[in-house]
Amino acid sequence: MGKVRNMTCTQAPPASVPVVNIMGVHIAALDMPRLVRYISDASSSGIRTGYFCAANVHTTVTAYEDSGYRAILNNSLLTFPDGGPIAALGRKRGFPEMQRTAGPDLLREILSVSAEHGWRHFFYGSTTETLSLMEKNIKNNFPDAVITGMISPPFRPLSTQEDEAFIQQINAAEPDFIWVGLGAPKQERWMAEHQGSVSGLMFGVGAAFDLLAGNYKRAPLWMREHNLEWAYRLLQEPKRLFSRYFFTNLKFILEAVIKGK
Repeated sequence: MGKVRNMTCTQAPPASVPVVNIMGVHIAALDMPRLVRYISDASSSGIRTGYFCAANVHTTVTAYEDSGYRAILNNSLLTFPDGGPIAALGRKRGFPEMQRTAGPDLLREILSVSAEHGWRHFFYGSTTETLSLMEKNIKNNFPDAVITGMISPPFRPLSTQEDEAFIQQINAAEPDFIWVGLGAPKQERWMAEHQGSVSGLMFGVGAAFDLLAGNYKRAPLWMREHNLEWAYRLLQEPKRLFSRYFFTNLKFILEAVIKGK
């Protein structure tokens, strides 16, 4: 069921981690402390380009149905278990150390230790209002974290000139980490397309921007611990999320849980 992944780079890569194959997606079987150490090792190794993806039920089912998107997830530096059902299935398949490493939690963990590592952060995605609120909350809760820039791109395809201008803006800011909040699968496609042209490790963290900005409330801890955060989000955004959760959850149960893919 599993394999071991190493980064491909000119510097010494971080220690390898076990990977479990769920519906064709290679997902790292780790917990939050090991994921943070892995990222720290990657940064210390001098790796300056590449991307990390979050695997939840929605992205895993999307990747199962779309080979191109699946290749993007599998060509990441590491795809971490963002969803509770993903981590639970990984444990069932023989990886007891696998725990949910949600994108919003990862962002907070990295921000909390940024000062000791000297890490610099750039944020790409969402609206200017959300970015402004998020910046304020980061400064209040993580006063030593360094934000080098933020971009709210237009909600439409970019022209070549616009894209190049954004790349120049990001690179001029010299971030260590670029947090991408465009939503899946758009954010993963953006990271894959910009690997090599953008200097900095990229992380697709979806709704983390809205949560850190305070636009949405996080589910209570007991719901997160019982893999019910999706239900809490559904109550907040029923029109947008009902179809996604209904169809993707059913397919995940059928293909991954029952058929063992």
